[in-house]
Amino acid sequence: MSGTRTRLALWTILLCLLWGLFPANLAAKSQEGSPSEQTTSSENKQQKSAAATASSKKSSSKTPGQSSASTEEIAAAKASGKVWVNLDSGVYHKAGRWYGKTKNGKFMSEDEAKQAGYRESKRQ
Repeated sequence: MSGTRTRLALWTILLCLLWGLFPANLAAKSQEGSPSEQTTSSENKQQKSAAATASSKKSSSKTPGQSSASTEEIAAAKASGKVWVNLDSGVYHKAGRWYGKTKNGKFMSEDEAKQAGYRESKRQ
């Protein structure tokens, strides 16, 4: 009886090892494709990277109300004394953790923020 259990345990381990290696073999074989397939896949990769570059350029030219600001925009706004207005919560930040970092916000002067009805953040 114990011999049967031992064999069963060994077979189970062997199957687990083979199962773990099986997906790796499939990935290696799929990468070995014909030269024309490799050219096509490299062209696809280039197109994807070009699209990603274009989208990152679009996102760097932010309009008011878009997501968090870049480091350069934050530094320029701090130097000019602007506050970051979180358009969702109606709170503006002079500095601190959320300055230029909330999803939906924009920079404006503190006076503009007050006139627009935004309130100063209690926490910085």
